[in-house]
Amino acid sequence: MKENLLIVIKVLLFIFCLALIIIGQKTVGKMELGLMLIGLAGLLGLLYDYNRKYA
Repeated sequence: MKENLLIVIKVLLFIFCLALIIIGQKTVGKMELGLMLIGLAGLLGLLYDYNRKYA
C-alpha cells in the first residue's frame, strides 16, 4: 500500500514539474526561467531517486 502511494506521488510530481517547464517555455522572462529551473530540478530529483537503487 505504501509503495503504491509513493508511485502516485512521484507521478503527480512528474506531471507538476513537466507542467512548470511547459508553462515557463511559453514566454520569455526571469519568472518563467525560474519556473523552468524549478521544474528541471524536480525532474532531475526524480531521476536521481529512480537511479539511486541501481547505483
